Amino acid sequence: MAKASIALNRFGLGGRPGDAPGSDPARWLLDQFPRYDARPQAIAGLAPSGTIVGEIADYRRELRAARQDKNAQVAARPDMETEGAMRSSAMQPMPQRKRDPNDPTMQVRRDARLQARDHYAAAVSARALTALTSPAPFVERLAHFWGNHFAVSADKLEMVGLAGSLEFEAVRPHVLGTFGEMLHAVERHPAMLLYLDQAQSVGPNSAVGQRGRKAGLNENLAREILELHTLGVRTGYSQADVTEFARAMTGWTVAGLGRGAAYAQASAGGDFAFVPRMHEPGVRTILGKSWPQQGEAQAAAVLDLLATHPATARHIATKLARHFAGDEPPPALVGKLETGFLRSGGDLPTVYRALVEAPECWVAQPVKFKSPWEWTISALRGLGAQQLPPMAMNGLMTQLGQPVWKPGSPAGWDDVAGSWAGPDAVMRRVEAAERLAQRTRDTIDARQRAAELFPDALSASTAQSIARAESPGQGVALMLVAPEFMRR
Repeated sequence: MAKASIALNRFGLGGRPGDAPGSDPARWLLDQFPRYDARPQAIAGLAPSGTIVGEIADYRRELRAARQDKNAQVAARPDMETEGAMRSSAMQPMPQRKRDPNDPTMQVRRDARLQARDHYAAAVSARALTALTSPAPFVERLAHFWGNHFAVSADKLEMVGLAGSLEFEAVRPHVLGTFGEMLHAVERHPAMLLYLDQAQSVGPNSAVGQRGRKAGLNENLAREILELHTLGVRTGYSQADVTEFARAMTGWTVAGLGRGAAYAQASAGGDFAFVPRMHEPGVRTILGKSWPQQGEAQAAAVLDLLATHPATARHIATKLARHFAGDEPPPALVGKLETGFLRSGGDLPTVYRALVEAPECWVAQPVKFKSPWEWTISALRGLGAQQLPPMAMNGLMTQLGQPVWKPGSPAGWDDVAGSWAGPDAVMRRVEAAERLAQRTRDTIDARQRAAELFPDALSASTAQSIARAESPGQGVALMLVAPEFMRR
């Protein structure tokens, strides 16, 4: 691969017609920083997380009311209870009841699912449109990287509509800032607090915990911050550190939701809120250090330490090196990124510059097999797409095996070829390529387009295969599944 092609495809999201990195591809990448828009039009038009959290609160209230109505209706029909007792005493199995379409609880859930689905579909489309049209594809790739690093999964009903807002509101504004700023924003975002059940966590010795209600400490967020977001697995922290950190984080919740909803004070529902009555009092000992801070400041101080910890620098450097230089990160590159991170106090542009300047990222041979998201975005960019049919990305990403914001675990999607290069997965891309090619209506000369998208990097065999295509559409399909398009 020539450097211009590497800049377009390995660092960027794939070339568009007319893209030209020029004589200095590295400078072309760095010059994208001031052109990056953290809140482009497609994203700015979405419902904010506060609105979605308000809808979740409404859903919970309506569901409770519907259940009460249903219970009242059952209680008013003692004949059914008597019949059930008679059947039970006679050891006769009760017939299975069919779901009543008029069941008020089912109606509430159905309405909530439709509402959440609309938010999710709009967010996926906005993410894709931004990736297709952004003048800063290198920074967009980094935004996607961090969105996966701080992964949430839209598996539960209450997360479906909210998952995308974490990337849009907590990641994108800080992708050119410091890691610490992004870390604080992410851990306070309602999507993360709800996904990892932090909003339900109560200090056993707090005012709320002492009231004797069903309330307890939840360690999910504390564990994932240490294991996934900062230090990384097997980096010296203990289970005791997890528990103590979880105690320090008690009181961190979402205004209008969680066990402290009645006590939370925030500028608006859906904001981050700290509830002192839920916070576990006392000094914490975490990573061998004493934390005497009180209230919200206690966990915030721990985050400050974690944000610039040497283990965090190594963890982040390794993941970035894997993403840009191969599934087996070159140790020399990891060292360079780690050094840049530590010396700058976690300044992310400093780390990105070290990436761009590193020869390990510019090796000629392809170093990464594209994930389904990467392949889809690069294919659409290569075809010059400027808009998408409603719901199109949802169906396509599900077919390709990487539904957006649904990795299934806080670890996010894998970033190695073994997860994406299986025969069935490749065949699904071939089928998708054929459908995408049909939409071009034979208006694209694949021979010319391929040479433009992979300047001085198109292999003779790929060029020959495209030239032998029986139709322009088939040529486009062959281009989209060529090795140059599958790898970066």
